[in-house]
Amino acid sequence: MLNIENKTDIWQDCYLGDMVTFQRGFDITQKDQLMGKYPVISSSGIGSYHSDFKVEGPGVVIGRKGTLGTVFYQKGNYWPHDTTLWVKDFHGNDPKFIFYFLKGFKFENYDVGTSNPTLNRNHIHLIPTKYPPLPEQRAIASVLSSLDDKIDLLHRQNRTLEGMAEALFRQWFVLRQAQQPEADEGWEEVAIGELFKISSGKGLKHEEFLENGAYPVLGANGTIGRTSNYNFNEKLLFTGRVGTLGNIFIVENEKVWLSDNTLVIVPNKYFYSVYFILKIAKLEELNVGSTQPLLRQSDVKDIQFNLPPENILIGFERITSDIFLKIQGNNSEIITLEKLRDTLLPKLMSGEVRVEVK
Repeated sequence: MLNIENKTDIWQDCYLGDMVTFQRGFDITQKDQLMGKYPVISSSGIGSYHSDFKVEGPGVVIGRKGTLGTVFYQKGNYWPHDTTLWVKDFHGNDPKFIFYFLKGFKFENYDVGTSNPTLNRNHIHLIPTKYPPLPEQRAIASVLSSLDDKIDLLHRQNRTLEGMAEALFRQWFVLRQAQQPEADEGWEEVAIGELFKISSGKGLKHEEFLENGAYPVLGANGTIGRTSNYNFNEKLLFTGRVGTLGNIFIVENEKVWLSDNTLVIVPNKYFYSVYFILKIAKLEELNVGSTQPLLRQSDVKDIQFNLPPENILIGFERITSDIFLKIQGNNSEIITLEKLRDTLLPKLMSGEVRVEVK
């Protein structure tokens, strides 16, 4: 149960270093790593897995170099990379609470790097703060974890649903032709540019990126910021044009700004067929860039694909539309839960909202 009254009288004033002791991570190169089950956590998250670990879980890790302020929770044993600081001592505090607690700190404000953003653990140990007793820590962590667990479940459901749709695509569009090409009539090899319109996104000036902008700005890797305007409001696909190539994203009739490092693809029909054709097309192999990866519209349009008869295309669209409708519903619920979590987090960590401890 949440109590909205402001009661901070039993929260203890301290420095961050009184709550947790940070330690610098351990250097390890890709060459030194052997395939294993222990995650190697860098400032941007889990980048690989190794056969050995340095720290027993549960653990909390923050970005120290390069990417500052990122916070990661690791349930099991792990290897914190040299680009991180890891919590060496929780001083009796709840590790999951500490994870959420640290997410509220703007560690980027404590950057001491010259050419590369860097955190000094001795500096952040001196940040003044306050924290609740252990029972309330556990209650707060339970509330926030329940939201994150539900969000994670919905993401896993979506991956399963899309996996089902892709398996059906491969069975109907790829394996069937490979196994019995002469038995199926009506198949036709086409340049996939016949199935869609393609264009490039548009760039934004630095000052047009707004932290609280109404619309997401989408780039080659997904969301890269927000802005006050939009340049597309329809059902479409997009992929990376410059930088990162090969990722395919769906936009479901949402107002968005697609940046100039994207290619925007609007299918004439057979929306999900086009989506999966592009997913298996290995667009990254069409790179023509010299200094950085580059994908040309013409090369995408010229990709050849053996298209099945219309009855198969229509049947596939009908089934996959139902699947992606469920994914849309899950995505809407994810957005609602994330907004609730992000609204509660600072209020719970400041004591503005209290959790009843049983």
